[in-house]
Amino acid sequence: MRYKSADLSSCLPDGQYCLVFVICFEYDKYKLAHSSWLFENPLMNCLFPLLAVLIWSVNAIVSKLSASAIDPAAISFYRWLLALLVLSPFALPGVWRHRQQIKQSWWRLLVLGLLGMVMYQSLAYYAAHSVSALFMGIIAALIPLLTVLLSVVVMRLAPTRGILLGSLLSFCGLVWLVSRGDPAQLLIHGLGKGEMMMFAASTSYALYGVLTRRWAIALPDWQSLWMQIFFGVLLLTPVFLLAPDVSLNAHNLPLVLFAAIPASVIAPFLWIQGVMRLGASSTSMYMNLVPIFTAVIAVGFLHEALHSYHFIGGGIALAGVILAQRLRIPLSGRR
Repeated sequence: MRYKSADLSSCLPDGQYCLVFVICFEYDKYKLAHSSWLFENPLMNCLFPLLAVLIWSVNAIVSKLSASAIDPAAISFYRWLLALLVLSPFALPGVWRHRQQIKQSWWRLLVLGLLGMVMYQSLAYYAAHSVSALFMGIIAALIPLLTVLLSVVVMRLAPTRGILLGSLLSFCGLVWLVSRGDPAQLLIHGLGKGEMMMFAASTSYALYGVLTRRWAIALPDWQSLWMQIFFGVLLLTPVFLLAPDVSLNAHNLPLVLFAAIPASVIAPFLWIQGVMRLGASSTSMYMNLVPIFTAVIAVGFLHEALHSYHFIGGGIALAGVILAQRLRIPLSGRR
C-alpha cells in the first residue's frame, strides 16, 4: 500500500497526521487489513471517519480547556515534541540517507512546519482564551472551503459555480455568526482578537495543504513529516522558553496527552481508513459533523450557551461548504 503525503494532507483537516504513516506501515506489515469483515462491513466503514471526527471535536474542547490550564506555547511545544520523539526511531535513518534532498528542500519543509505544526494549532490555543469551543468548531469546518479557494489562486484550479456560490453563502453565514446576529455591530466594532486568530489558524492550515500538493517534495513520507515536525519544534522553542509557566501538572498533562496521541495519531489513522474504504470525497463530508459534535459536547460538558445565531450563521456557513463540495459545474458552463 502506498501513501502519498500530497494526497492525504487534503483529507486530514486537523493537520495532526504526523504519525499516521508509521501506523499504516505497521498495519500493512502485520496484515490486519486482510480481515474481510473490516473492509466489507458498511457500518464499520462509516465508523472510522465518524470516530475520527468525534475525536477532533473533543480536541476543540481540549483546546478550550487548555486556555485555563497551560500556556498555549507550552501545549503546542509539548505536543509536537512528543510526536517527534515517537516518530524518530522510524524516520531518523531515512533522514540521514536523504540528507541531500533535505538540503535542497529545507526551506519548503520549514515553511510547511511553520504553517501546519506551528501556526494552525498554536493560534487555535491562543484563540481559545477569548472565543467559544462552538465558534472554533464552526471555523475549523471551513478549512475545506478555504483550501479550495486558495487552490484557485495558488494551483490555478478552475473555479466552479459551487465555489463561487458556496463562498458567498459561507461569508454571509460567518458575518451573522461573528456579529452574533447583528451585522451592523461588526461594522462598528470589527473582529475580535480571538476571531481573527481562529481565521488565521484555519487559513494557515488550508495553505499548508495547498503547498504540500503544489511542491510535492521529493522525499519519502516519514522523512518529510519528521523534518516538518522538527522545524515546527525548533520554531516553537523560543516562544516556549519565553512562556511564563510551562510546568506540567495533574490538570494539564491529560490535555497534552490527548492532543499528542488521540488527536494526532489515532484520529488521523481512523480518517485514512475511512478514505481507503469510502473514498476521499465521501469521507470529507463527515467533516461537516465537526461543529455539530463540538456544539453538543461544548453545551453538555463546558455548559456553553447555544444561541440562535449559532444555528443560523453556522448553518448557512456549512451549507456554503457543502455547496462548494458538491456543485462542480465550471463557471464557463462547460462540464
